[in-house]
Amino acid sequence: MDMLELTIKLVIGFLLLFFLIRVLGKKLIDQITPFHFISAIVLSELLGNAVYDDAVPVIYIVYTIVIWGSLLFIFEYFAQKSLLFRHFFEGQPTMVIRNGQIDFEQLKKARMNINQLQSLLRQSEIFSVREVAFAFIESNGAISILKKSQYQKTTLEDFNMPPQPVYLPVTLIKDGEVIEENLAEINQDRAWLNGQLKANGMRKVENVLLAEWLENDGLLVISHKVQS
Repeated sequence: MDMLELTIKLVIGFLLLFFLIRVLGKKLIDQITPFHFISAIVLSELLGNAVYDDAVPVIYIVYTIVIWGSLLFIFEYFAQKSLLFRHFFEGQPTMVIRNGQIDFEQLKKARMNINQLQSLLRQSEIFSVREVAFAFIESNGAISILKKSQYQKTTLEDFNMPPQPVYLPVTLIKDGEVIEENLAEINQDRAWLNGQLKANGMRKVENVLLAEWLENDGLLVISHKVQS
């Protein structure tokens, strides 16, 4: 492949890709749904392979992007016109926390575990499940959160109050297993933990999905099994 042919392919590919992004809007860039994510990958592979393959003429690049772009446009059009098609095409958010309680069935349907949920919460500057009233896993895997009223943002300046110490929540039990190093970090032992669990109506460690200690707020216990 000579430099002139490569230049022509790159220029045509650039212009077609620019036009396609302008037509489809920001969805392809933002990768709002898994389909948009896959579409962006396939489009880049199609264009990249066509540009650097000597056996692929320029017309094939035009044809490939036009066909792929047309299919994307058609799907987007029907998604705008039909609510049923939109739900099938884009999916729906999954409510994994409802009224402050983790919905374990919905969490499973979203193919997530408690570790991944906690990670998403931390990325949203929420370090304790107790702060959340409702949480949705969006189609693109992001999380949308509505905090409980007492945890919604206010500033101490609003009330002319002095600064208060900030404590980091410590996970003591996860998926029925005690995290010994975290228990030692707060200078407590198994006997203390068992007492706390009993005070929260929990008789077996194995039945605890998540137990989280927060200084000045006590132990938050979430069960994932029916007590026997």
